[in-house]
Amino acid sequence: MVEKTEHDGDVLDDALVPVDAALPADGPTTQGQNGHDADAGTGHRGADGAAEPPVDEASADETVADESTDDEGAADGAAAETTAGEPEPEPEPVAEQQAAADDAARPADEPRHDGAPAPSSDLAGDAAPSSRPADDDAATSPAARSHDHTTEVMPPVRHDDVPARRDDLPTPPPPAEPAPSAAAPAPGVPVRTSTAAAARTASLPPVASRDTDPDDGHDLRGGSPLDVFEDDDRRRRWLRPLLTTLAIVVVLAGAYVGASWALADRVPRGATVAGVDIGGQDADAAIAQLESELSPLVGEPLPVVAGAQSTVIRPEDAGLALDAEATVDRLTGFDLQPGRLWGQVFGVAEAPAVTSVDDEALDAAVAELDSSLATAPVNGEVVFADGAPHGTPAVDGSELDTEGAADVLRTSWLTGSRPLELPTRVVEPDITQEETDRALSAVAQPLARAPIAVAVADQTVELPAEVVTSFASFTPQDSDLVLELDGPALVEEVVKRTTNLLTPSADARFEFVDGAPVVVPGAAGTTIDPAALVAAVAAAGTGDDRTARVELVPTDPVQSTEKLQALGITEVVSEFSTPLTNEPLRTENLRIGAAKITGVLVEPGDTFSLTESLGPVTAAAGFSEGNVIVNGEHVKGVGGGLSQLSTTVFNTAYFAGFEDVEHTPHSEWFARYPEGREATLYTGSIDLKWKNTSPYGALVQSWVADGRLYVRLWGTKYWTVESTTSGRSNVVAPTTVRSTSPTCAPQSAGNPGFTVTVTRKLFLGGELQDTSSRTTRYKPQNAVVCDAPAPAPAPATQG
Repeated sequence: MVEKTEHDGDVLDDALVPVDAALPADGPTTQGQNGHDADAGTGHRGADGAAEPPVDEASADETVADESTDDEGAADGAAAETTAGEPEPEPEPVAEQQAAADDAARPADEPRHDGAPAPSSDLAGDAAPSSRPADDDAATSPAARSHDHTTEVMPPVRHDDVPARRDDLPTPPPPAEPAPSAAAPAPGVPVRTSTAAAARTASLPPVASRDTDPDDGHDLRGGSPLDVFEDDDRRRRWLRPLLTTLAIVVVLAGAYVGASWALADRVPRGATVAGVDIGGQDADAAIAQLESELSPLVGEPLPVVAGAQSTVIRPEDAGLALDAEATVDRLTGFDLQPGRLWGQVFGVAEAPAVTSVDDEALDAAVAELDSSLATAPVNGEVVFADGAPHGTPAVDGSELDTEGAADVLRTSWLTGSRPLELPTRVVEPDITQEETDRALSAVAQPLARAPIAVAVADQTVELPAEVVTSFASFTPQDSDLVLELDGPALVEEVVKRTTNLLTPSADARFEFVDGAPVVVPGAAGTTIDPAALVAAVAAAGTGDDRTARVELVPTDPVQSTEKLQALGITEVVSEFSTPLTNEPLRTENLRIGAAKITGVLVEPGDTFSLTESLGPVTAAAGFSEGNVIVNGEHVKGVGGGLSQLSTTVFNTAYFAGFEDVEHTPHSEWFARYPEGREATLYTGSIDLKWKNTSPYGALVQSWVADGRLYVRLWGTKYWTVESTTSGRSNVVAPTTVRSTSPTCAPQSAGNPGFTVTVTRKLFLGGELQDTSSRTTRYKPQNAVVCDAPAPAPAPATQG
């Protein structure tokens, strides 16, 4: 806005204010020669027309009072009053148009304040002269009057404050260069400066010259002291709404904080936790209600499923518990988060429950669930039934995803749907369906399609498909189904379809020559290699040529000469004999038994069994009846007398230092046996066993001669044996007993009953290795009188 203001010296003098109120304490006061004020905003020009700087400046923050009076109300249309520190009225758009007219009416000899060149004289003459009031100072010449008024150009208003653009307004021509004023002070003459003018000058900071405003076309390069007022106006225009906005924000923030504080201890409306409505309650009441309704759930069974499997788990056993206080704390308390106040005002829905978790207990519970919910995969199979191949499908298994299951239990045990579904992982079988199909189509079906011929030596036999498949099976190996055939069974099937195909081998053996053992070498034979036959049959069964070709191979005897020689059978290790009775049948039984056990080889670490060495004790095997003791009675039985062979073998092994595995003493002592070192025998129930505890073989030899039974062990001596027998104790004399048993056999009184203990010590290299004792209790041999059974009572009759 541009305002034009004219001042007379007399008028300004009347409006002077005290100098000490408008100037700084250290600022000088200068007055012009004729009493007119020097405008600090425009400055005076010297005699040569050059502008002189203001004489003095006031502090920018001091208050300046400026009053302007213009009597040309009709021409200019305004009178301005400006006070520093007070907002200036919003400028009207017409002020710029008036300023343009004022610039045009400026005398031709007056210089432009904006620094533009002076207009030509003919243009200056067209400008309308300013009219003056009638009461102006008559003593002032026209020339002096044109220099006494000042024109102050204020910056234009903002474009958005102007109703219409000024592009269509005519631009006035620049004024002519002003002539030197007669009222200008002479050089060197002091200039009087009014207090008001000095104050106004001090309140206006220097304004940098500006180029022509691109919006209104005015040339502002000269600048104006009033530019600062336009800047202040702009600041005020944006500062006022900013302060208003800040005030509103402060009020709203206070209301927000107050509301948050007031509602801090109350649960938002509508809040539910695991189905329990706690909305609108204070924190203590909400905690109490949650603990009352939800805490008991930790002890109730929680159903869970994993795939097709299901079970139950107790949350407390898995270390799971509700933390009611923490749950409510998340819904209450002072918090400036917008979401918290929103929930308090408008309500919330389901709120999460906070639970405490014992990770160690949870991991243990999940591991137990894994073992109960896991399903093992099922391998695909190929089997033969009645010669036809069949495939069984492979089935995937499943196992618990332990980490995922722990997360589900941790987060959903209280609020999740029932049953709680736990994640699983698929476990593929080792034999997949693809491998099963391959084995069925590529191996099993071709094998069962037709018979297979086997060519060996100069003979060829045919094995039916059902025979081959009866010995065929598939076993899983490294995720594959591998065909397996029973090689020995196939060899047997081939051999029995041939004639004199194989030559049997003969094992090396011991024979006694002149009472001493010698090794009889074995002989090699021929056979079919089972592994070679299996490979040939499998190839023929799955290929185009269905003939399996194999060769005979030599076979060594199971017992080789070298092996027997390495056993160290070189000397008699132990020998024992017992006297015979005068019962020929009993003696014959002993002779047969001795022959059967002669040549039995007991290798190191093996155990000798008398019943196995004798074989069946039957009449068909040559055994006769003899005296035996059954349930304390002496009766007749097949193989009677073999207990003497058992006793003799026991003593031979006993003095060889071998381990006593099993033996049973007689119930009565017989004088032909050593006290405490004898053993009975009854095939099928009572046996004699000992173990070869030496590093050498033990070869048994037995015979009957000179009224005695002999047993000898050959090998290499290893143990040194010492044996002692205690005296008798608890001796009981025999008595006479009567028996009515149908099998009763009368006998006379014999040996008394007594108790005896036998002790054996084993030495190796002169050092004691073992000491063992055994105590035996014998019954007396009572005399037996057989009485006739009492007659049966007569049947009762009816009278």
